[in-house]
Amino acid sequence: MSFIGIDLGTTFIKGAVLNLETRELHHARRIPFPAQLENAAPLACEFDPDEILDAVRALLEELAPHAPDCEGIVMCAQMHGMVLMNSRGEIQSNCVTWRDQRVVMPHPSGSESYFQVLTQRIDARSVRQLGNELDPGRPLSYLFWFAEQGDLEPGITPVSLPDFVLSALCQSEPGVELTNAGAYGALNLETLDWHEGVIAALGLDNLHWPEIRPLGEVVGRLDLNGKRVPCYTPVGDYQCALVGSLFGADEVSLNIATGSQVSRMTPNLILGDYQTRPFFEGKFLNTFTSPPGGRALNVIVDLLCELPRAQGLNLKDPWETFTEAAEDIDDTDLEVDLNFFPTPRGDRGRIGNIRQDNFTMGHLFRAAFQNMAESFYDCALRLDPAESWKNLLFSGGLACKLEVLRRVIQEQFDTPYRLPPFEEDTLFGLLILATVFSNRAKSIDNLTDQLRP
Repeated sequence: MSFIGIDLGTTFIKGAVLNLETRELHHARRIPFPAQLENAAPLACEFDPDEILDAVRALLEELAPHAPDCEGIVMCAQMHGMVLMNSRGEIQSNCVTWRDQRVVMPHPSGSESYFQVLTQRIDARSVRQLGNELDPGRPLSYLFWFAEQGDLEPGITPVSLPDFVLSALCQSEPGVELTNAGAYGALNLETLDWHEGVIAALGLDNLHWPEIRPLGEVVGRLDLNGKRVPCYTPVGDYQCALVGSLFGADEVSLNIATGSQVSRMTPNLILGDYQTRPFFEGKFLNTFTSPPGGRALNVIVDLLCELPRAQGLNLKDPWETFTEAAEDIDDTDLEVDLNFFPTPRGDRGRIGNIRQDNFTMGHLFRAAFQNMAESFYDCALRLDPAESWKNLLFSGGLACKLEVLRRVIQEQFDTPYRLPPFEEDTLFGLLILATVFSNRAKSIDNLTDQLRP
């Protein structure tokens, strides 16, 4: 028997038929996420909700013939997306996503930004209860901006992106599961309910906040292949990908792509000077989300490619050349600090200790990889000072592609590592969730323990 899984990503919307008996993905498809609207407000990042719905409908129509026995639909989505809906289920806004930065604009009250005004209204204890998730790219920030503009009608419901999609497709009341509720930036992790004090302090207490629903609850039904198919609570893509990677309690997760995340799983809530997010089955993730990743490395890559570009030369794959050069260097005393953007270790980068014989591509990238390794190790120590982990789990395009980067990080941690067993980790995470939702497995823990290498 099968389910259909949908992953609403930032770049693509992916889907597949999930074979729960063989635990395989079939007929995997992906279509581009709709284009960003050009007429949005300055620094805004908005999308047409109807275009998103049309894209999901098209993907479901393509997959449905391959799943005649479909038992259900499971979904995950990019974190922090939001659509406003009224009590009749009608769309009241564009879809605003995590790349939206409108709250960094100056506030009418003075020289400070909307985001600075927002943070001043929330005390330190509340910030920690929110999991240190205050950020310009969170629904809480978008909602504050709308409220300050006078654009929020009383009773409007802020709906997460996947919950909006299922509510619209199934004509059902929108709710939200904890992993997506945490992505709002308004969830009190100590009570696992909306933080009423923060919501009131920001003037958002006249909204209709969606009901928080348990994992695996049926939120609506959709006509598919001539029958009413149940749709289950959608979840956050980050947590779903970790499930698909078979993340264990004795591991450190190192997700390295354009950005990077370092995460540890805990069986109960442990708040600290890091971000804390709900996970599944009562667990939590303690996370740093800003160590240097591909975005920082691209600063160096762009510099080295500037001259050939100026000469009209098109380099096919500069990354391959740079990483091969780094593989030839066993060690270097060149110093690279990749904190070109705000990170847990600062917001100013540098290249230092330069000599004639060490200022080469190989030394430069070896030093950059070493700096990344030190940053990840520093974050892991702050998450787990006892160093109780036994394994590293690498994920993300950069980590999976660059063996030399993994080797440098492994040397820093002095710990074995593994890669995700499945290329499509979010879709495989949905398969695991569907297996549990359909009572074919006792729990996520039980199934991932069986499958983990």
